[in-house]
Amino acid sequence: MFRPKLPDVPTPTTPTHHHTHNPAPSAGRALAPYVGPVAAVVVVGVVLTALLAAVAVTAVSVAVAAVVLRSLVTSATKR
Repeated sequence: MFRPKLPDVPTPTTPTHHHTHNPAPSAGRALAPYVGPVAAVVVVGVVLTALLAAVAVTAVSVAVAAVVLRSLVTSATKR
């Protein structure tokens, strides 16, 4: 009752023409212009990450040196 009535699909009586399609272009050629900029972004990211790690290690070592010096100074003044 609530189902829609679909129209009948006519069958083709004339022979269809077969068209040949050109193959799609290769994805490798389309991505070639992007390889240089992507590599540059990756290299810059690696360099910035290394610099950030170096800054973090330096900050930790300076903090440890400050604690050690403070401990030496306070122990020297107590004597």
